[in-house]
Amino acid sequence: MREQPDLPARQLVVMRHAKAEPGGETDALREIAQRGWVDALEAGRWLAGTGRNPDAALVSSASRARSTWLAVAEGGSFEVEATYSESLYTAGPETALDLVRETSDEVEALVVVGHNPTMAYLAQLLDDGEGDERAGREMATGFPTSALAVFAVTGSWAGLDLASARLVAFHVGRG
Repeated sequence: MREQPDLPARQLVVMRHAKAEPGGETDALREIAQRGWVDALEAGRWLAGTGRNPDAALVSSASRARSTWLAVAEGGSFEVEATYSESLYTAGPETALDLVRETSDEVEALVVVGHNPTMAYLAQLLDDGEGDERAGREMATGFPTSALAVFAVTGSWAGLDLASARLVAFHVGRG
């Protein structure tokens, strides 16, 4: 059996959607507020400014998550076509992790935009505790709208498991 070469470290960005309007025709149709758009633009600028350029995005099908991704992509000048997922809209953390595991190994940097409490729990479950201590403390105090937790992932997406990713940054987009 041939040994496979080590896969490069991947980047996973777990993001909570931007600030949303308090109501809508349905929950899934709630749109982001103007402040949310500004915050998501800033989050995209921050990602691009730190050299974190996604080559794929997995986004909840809810309007507020879709609009968050559009603003992040605009802010970072990312030309990445998102995959919009109804499953991510209703997912708990374990299901969200399963959806990430389905990512092609050709993807080196993935952004996942979803909802709380799922995104906060997913980030906590993935954290191996060996990463950036300051980022870990910030993430532990809450996962507000437009928050991004950036993880280094070694190996394949399919092999991603609990406590298997290193937290390298935590940022809250505020424009």
